[in-house]
Amino acid sequence: MSRHRRKRKLPNFPVRVTVESLSHDGRGVAHVEGKAVFIDGALPGEEASFLYTGRSRRYDEGRVCEVFSPSEHRVEPRCAHFGVCGGCSLQHMAPSQQILSKQQTLLDNLERIGHVRPETVLPPLTGPHWHYRYKARLGVRHVHKKGRVLVGFREKRRSYIADLARCEVLVEAVGERLEELAELVQAMEARERLPQIEVAAGDAAVALVFRHLDPLVEADLERLRDYARGSGLHVWLQPGGPDTAAPLWPVDSSLSYCLPSFDLELRFLPTDFTQVNPAINRAMVDQALALLDLSGRERVLDLFCGIGNFTLPIAREAGSVTGVEGDAGLVQRARDNARANGIDNAGFAVADLGRDPAGQAWLAGSWDRVLVDPPRSGAQEMMPHLAALRPERIVYVSCHPSSLARDAGLLVNEHGYRLVTAGVMDMFPHTAHVESMALFELP
Repeated sequence: MSRHRRKRKLPNFPVRVTVESLSHDGRGVAHVEGKAVFIDGALPGEEASFLYTGRSRRYDEGRVCEVFSPSEHRVEPRCAHFGVCGGCSLQHMAPSQQILSKQQTLLDNLERIGHVRPETVLPPLTGPHWHYRYKARLGVRHVHKKGRVLVGFREKRRSYIADLARCEVLVEAVGERLEELAELVQAMEARERLPQIEVAAGDAAVALVFRHLDPLVEADLERLRDYARGSGLHVWLQPGGPDTAAPLWPVDSSLSYCLPSFDLELRFLPTDFTQVNPAINRAMVDQALALLDLSGRERVLDLFCGIGNFTLPIAREAGSVTGVEGDAGLVQRARDNARANGIDNAGFAVADLGRDPAGQAWLAGSWDRVLVDPPRSGAQEMMPHLAALRPERIVYVSCHPSSLARDAGLLVNEHGYRLVTAGVMDMFPHTAHVESMALFELP
């Protein structure tokens, strides 16, 4: 007998179900003979049939075949590639319902994982639903079977680059040029050794960072310069890690965005981390500052500060602020931005916030307010140290509801803070990504 398990044969007939809920990745959830099935393209409340696409011991997967009773929230997807491209998962759901679903995901996570409930729920922050995405990484692949280059996001749950003509969520200057970019790379000698184009847009310019595995010949460099001149897009080259990125044309390429409420302009490199949605970012910063409730005297600590997105607005309204970040390059950009905006009450430190910060100079003394904006993994390591500082208010900005819920549980159930309010922000419309903010206070 073979020691290898046989691959299970999938049923090839449609199965009719009632869709019960929405999964964390935007798929409809139903049950067949007690077993959960995650169904692409299905919405809660719908009667639908699906075909199996995968089976495992704990759950099965499928894609919708026919919807017999559509949800009142079902809409026609705007993108012709929806369902194939993995960039979006919820274009078939009305945006007004998408954000309510995300809000419920946040509240469910807080209660299920953190065993906490906010005393109030913040109104969702919403913005544009199309061409909102100012940061992205596009895959590039020369597909021999097609005889051409593809540029775009990967297919849904597959490693292949989706064959896209345009993208409805990317900044318009790039979203409408995917075929143009594919033709550009197709004409280059380096087309087999150019795996990625990073998109980064500021308020006044859009940059494309071409990742190349080998040095480019002069003919390819000239093609890129010509494209930059003709399109108005800035072109950068990246032969190695992010620190190797440098402008090709124009040679003085510079990106920045403004925070008008605070009279600030922040400069950044196209490979720096910045928020993908400028409209939501502005609203998010405004809300965070309102929750911090600053009077001009407070000492504020800003953890995971990046290029100063929250630090510099805080400096405008607090007595002083210290921003801490693990990436030395981002900290340098934050210092430069403080100087360029005439801010002299902001200090910065480089520290790995995923490790025990005991002994760090910035952790000494007293802090009246703390803002935390961690990566998806959250700030679990920092929770006992923050609680020991006993700041009056902690504002937590999160890009993953389960890590926020875990950390909220620690602050409330182990360290005595109140979860005063929490709410979501539509940073990534048409995706299942949940961005949120919470305020904690001492009793």
